[in-house]
Amino acid sequence: MIKSGKTICPVGRTLRLLIGGSIVFMLAACASAPMPPTAEIQAAELAITSAEQERVTDYAPQELRQAREKLGAAQIAVQREEMDLALRLAHESRVSAELASARAASMKAREVNEQMQDGIETLQQEIRRNTGGSQ
Repeated sequence: MIKSGKTICPVGRTLRLLIGGSIVFMLAACASAPMPPTAEIQAAELAITSAEQERVTDYAPQELRQAREKLGAAQIAVQREEMDLALRLAHESRVSAELASARAASMKAREVNEQMQDGIETLQQEIRRNTGGSQ
């Protein structure tokens, strides 16, 4: 077939369409692939490290264990390219580590409060003894 001085080859046209379609498909596939939640995983790791330095295992071992397990699951999800799941697990890991830190801080404060109450009671007993029990 000759049309305005050019030969149109149906195979060449099909090949160009096929290559063009493949390129568009590949670009779309690359554009839609979610990125690994690196920042969220690092935040979870930092929260766990911080909790460990605060000796949280003495006060909230279950929460810290959950944080570690969820972080491990998030890292596996990244390897499996399940980025939405990895993001959710990384967030849950960070929150679990922060909860462990908060529980530990609360329990430490409670212990300090109890020690202070004991000290106050001891001082009150000493005052009563020294003043003859009139107060």
